[in-house]
Amino acid sequence: MSLSLQAVDRLFVRLSATYGRDFASKYEGLDQNAVKSSWAHELAGFAPHLDALAWALENLPERAPNVIEFRAICRRAPTPEAPRIEHSPAGKERIAAELAKLGHVTKAPAQGKDYRAWARTIVARHEAGEKITRTQLAMAKDALKGVA
Repeated sequence: MSLSLQAVDRLFVRLSATYGRDFASKYEGLDQNAVKSSWAHELAGFAPHLDALAWALENLPERAPNVIEFRAICRRAPTPEAPRIEHSPAGKERIAAELAKLGHVTKAPAQGKDYRAWARTIVARHEAGEKITRTQLAMAKDALKGVA
């Protein structure tokens, strides 16, 4: 997505008013539509962040910038501060109530459950002659290291 041509037109008006002939002479004899399309393309990343363009217009150098120099100025714009949510630490009662809601989730795993059964199955399939990828076999053997 490019920067809108309307936004580029407004930039050109402001830069022309600021620099006068110095800015206009940079593009003299060139197709103005092509020049503005180039600016729209180079500044496309700032389409959702027009505040960076506004900051650049307030912090222009002494000489008229080309599009690459103007883009560099835009990149130096400070990032807007994100809104912050005020919070206070939860009390012991609140923590206990929330943990009680999660009781069914936080229970210890069932005793005697074999969580490496998948790995044993893959190794057994390999030993039975079934074609298993090297990656599958390596992961299964890695999961079984140090396990009887």
